[in-house]
Amino acid sequence: MKKILIVEDEFAISQVLKAYLMKQNYEVVQCYSGGEAIELFEKEVPDLVLLDIMLPGKNGWAILKEIRSLGSCPVIMLTALGDVNYRLEGFGEGADDYITKPFIADEVVARVKAVLRRISSEKSSTINFGKLHIDLKGHSVRLEGKEIFLTPRDLSVLLFLANKPNQTFTRDQLIEHVWGWDYDGSDRAVDLSIKRLRKALVNWSKDEGEIRTLRGLGYQFNVHQK
Repeated sequence: MKKILIVEDEFAISQVLKAYLMKQNYEVVQCYSGGEAIELFEKEVPDLVLLDIMLPGKNGWAILKEIRSLGSCPVIMLTALGDVNYRLEGFGEGADDYITKPFIADEVVARVKAVLRRISSEKSSTINFGKLHIDLKGHSVRLEGKEIFLTPRDLSVLLFLANKPNQTFTRDQLIEHVWGWDYDGSDRAVDLSIKRLRKALVNWSKDEGEIRTLRGLGYQFNVHQK
């Protein structure tokens, strides 16, 4: 049974959504303030989050950023803000869908089903390197069956390298592909990202692979079996 976390401060709306989702055999967890959302998210580990933007304690944008820093759980934004710029901001921050109030509950349920169906279809994109499993489309990483939580940037670096195993990339190439051509910071950011990735993957056996430094050349996602 899929679990849905509803983060919505209007009790009546939350209850209506809960009733419709439970009717479709979803398990539902409710939260009424932004300040409690992340704590409940980490405790309940939902399959999808319905997230209001205007919340007491902490707004939906801040919560979305924290959720993205913890993993790839799909998020559908709920808000009375209908301007296109808000929708673009939501997608830019990593929202999977955006529903403007007032809405029909049946439509929300349909959107939930569509997002979960898409996420499920993307699971076939998983590549395995021994006990390290990387979902290129679902943007999740598991080592020995346990999910590894990375920052969005570090995850992007790992996904890029893992999609091109045994190829060497310079710092400049990684910055161009991951940070973007308009990045104006130090290339030291690449070194720090690689350092954090190695720490996160410390239990990955070197018999299966490793992120190698080729002095004077760059970095390589070196694997012995794919």
